[in-house]
Amino acid sequence: MQGLLPVPVESKRICLIKENKDIFEKSFGVQISIDEQNFTVYLKAVKETIPYKFMKAKEAIEALSLGFTIEDILMLSDDNIFFERIDLIEIYRDRRDLKRIKARIIGSEGKIKLLIEETTGAKIAIGEKEVGIIGDYEQVKTAREAIEMIIAGKSHRTLNNFLRSESRKLKRRRLELWEKTENIFRNELSN
Repeated sequence: MQGLLPVPVESKRICLIKENKDIFEKSFGVQISIDEQNFTVYLKAVKETIPYKFMKAKEAIEALSLGFTIEDILMLSDDNIFFERIDLIEIYRDRRDLKRIKARIIGSEGKIKLLIEETTGAKIAIGEKEVGIIGDYEQVKTAREAIEMIIAGKSHRTLNNFLRSESRKLKRRRLELWEKTENIFRNELSN
């Protein structure tokens, strides 16, 4: 299939793409074809497709395969939303170690993962050997730092303190940005 970009997909996730094909194509400005036998989605740029959006569509398919919801991956059609992966293969020594690291990231009853998501505003999915993060630049950066702290063996108390501190910084920066934007808007209206 010439001119198509193949993106492998987890077998159990292919039906989600099939069910949401039209929404996906419209959101990213691409055409997709699905090979259910080989668990592959093929992306094709249409005439109006911007190369950046094409690559974002590829990331969205990869994010869906990792375990994100359709709603989460459609956020990637926004230029200010990013997808980042943390490859756990580089970190763990054996299968037991991988299981332990993933369990620490998830936490008891999913509490640690939820804490990171709620504090940063990022979305997190934990796959077989990867952790994915979707959010704006600051959300992804903070969530990644938090996950790396867990992987490094930091205590959950240290993580909580870090997240509380970063949450305040994020809120302060957003408030400052809002005030600057409001001042610019007022100045434009007064002129």
